[in-house]
Amino acid sequence: MVLKVYNHTLSQPCRAVLLLLKANKIPYEDCHVDLMKGKQNEADFLALNPSGSVPVIVDGDFVLTESVAILKYICAKYKLADHWYPADLKQRARVDQYMAWQHTATRKHGSAVFVAKVRQLRII
Repeated sequence: MVLKVYNHTLSQPCRAVLLLLKANKIPYEDCHVDLMKGKQNEADFLALNPSGSVPVIVDGDFVLTESVAILKYICAKYKLADHWYPADLKQRARVDQYMAWQHTATRKHGSAVFVAKVRQLRII
């Protein structure tokens, strides 16, 4: 069964997941969620992720949300090369440190651009 990835490419966390999959030639089903049309607020999507956010993966009967958790899951499930997510505890801790930091540092500014874009599209 192929991994389903619910995403929208305007979302940086979605792009991170898609890039990891593509870089490692992992097959997946691209399930576009049209955020501009509010598809993330529809009942079928909210059944997968009650918070109404992307990305979401469905791997058989397993549903996982939140990009950092998804990235770690993909690395473990597909046994990706150590440079993606190191086995060494201290190196892995540095990767985890960055992934936690980026949500409050770089993502904050990227999200502002995304929200402005969404608002602009709704006005038009």
